[in-house]
Amino acid sequence: MSNPTTITSEPGVPFVETIREFDAPVDAVYRAHVEPELLAKWLGPRRDTVSGIEYDTRVGGRWSFGGASSDGYEFTFSGVFHAVEPQKLLIMTFEFSGAPGQVGIGTTTFEDLGGRTRISIHDVYPTVEARDMAVASGMDSGVIEGYERLDELLAG
Repeated sequence: MSNPTTITSEPGVPFVETIREFDAPVDAVYRAHVEPELLAKWLGPRRDTVSGIEYDTRVGGRWSFGGASSDGYEFTFSGVFHAVEPQKLLIMTFEFSGAPGQVGIGTTTFEDLGGRTRISIHDVYPTVEARDMAVASGMDSGVIEGYERLDELLAG
């Protein structure tokens, strides 16, 4: 059974909080979040395709990937890394092609639980409305299914 994913978006603030634990060491979970060949194996729901993953994981480095949903909707995500502390912290901007100009900031912390790992993600959207649109898009199901796929990858 997979570990639960907790996604919280309180009314009136432009934040989304995500917490998830993995039954794998922090090094493996961190690498799965920054190495394109590993990201390609778990990022997003199974019904979508993801392609063109580029991650220059250093301060000032860019990241991007494209994809298509099962109904043919094509999209891209992109941003810039602002803090990179291997196995501890990633701070990066993010922008979705479906909402151009709406740039958010995501902070991901990796916590070593002694052979297991907890990640905590704090996403800040430019407005509550932008956050609400992202939440209404079904992002939670994509995040949850992606982490289930990451569980499978980490189990090897």
